[in-house]
Amino acid sequence: MKKYVLFISAALFLNACTPQNDFDASGNFEADEVIVSAQQNGELLTYHVREGDQLAAGDNVGQIDVSILELQKQQTEASIAALHEKVKEPNYQTGLVRRELDVQEAKLAQLLREKTRTENLVQADAATQKQLDDITASVEQLQKQIAVTQQQIKLNTYNINTQNRSILSEKAPMEKITAQLQQQINKGQIINPIAGTVLTNYALQGEMQTIGKPLYKIANTDTLDLRAYITGTQLPQIKIGQQVKVRIDNGKDGFKAYPGTIIWISGKSEFSPKSIQTKDERANLVYAIKVRVKNDGYLKIGMYGEVVWSK
Repeated sequence: MKKYVLFISAALFLNACTPQNDFDASGNFEADEVIVSAQQNGELLTYHVREGDQLAAGDNVGQIDVSILELQKQQTEASIAALHEKVKEPNYQTGLVRRELDVQEAKLAQLLREKTRTENLVQADAATQKQLDDITASVEQLQKQIAVTQQQIKLNTYNINTQNRSILSEKAPMEKITAQLQQQINKGQIINPIAGTVLTNYALQGEMQTIGKPLYKIANTDTLDLRAYITGTQLPQIKIGQQVKVRIDNGKDGFKAYPGTIIWISGKSEFSPKSIQTKDERANLVYAIKVRVKNDGYLKIGMYGEVVWSK
């Protein structure tokens, strides 16, 4: 009789110790973590990042020394300015020639009037044909001079424009170099890419940084995703967009529940992780799902959570 009582007591104890899962899946909370790295080489002159800080997207949180790049940019800008000093104005260079042309054209107009008057005098026998021939020769000679002057103006303008184009052809590459230098200077500023909470800080003000060296890790923890695993027999019970209940351990109060939404279901199965519990623990293959939950401040990355959708 005594042995029978001991057997019953042991059976009750084992039954009490056997876990009875009243949830459909379980897993851990996660978030998209972004590691912000240095985009320039140099000393970290200023840095305003601490673990736990809430940062907004676009916040300027630090500055890497880019003084050498700034000097190189100033040098390039000075070279561009020097090019403009070499450029000549066609109107200024041909001004003297144009004034000479004006004088020639005025003299031609006077000779044409004199030729007309002389032609009238020859018809009235008041002037000789030789006088008319001399004036005509002078007109023709002056017209040739005017043509040469006009050609000289065109040639001067062409030469100056060609020279200016040759000078200014050096400007475009220099402007590209200036733009590249400015882009590198801008990368000396540490701009926070997303709104979120600083999870880990790797840098200190005054340290030397190199391109690609991590500065800090940040994640948006306003919403977290519970990554859980289910068996193939549970797949027909869920779908993307389905509302479910997510709960976490709340100490003496039992569990704290949150509304959640299934946002992703894996399209292929995988071997069951040893740390994951499912209703059917004998299944070798499981499917990963993600349940998005709005964080009230209590949820933390890596925290264990359970999902309930069955009724």
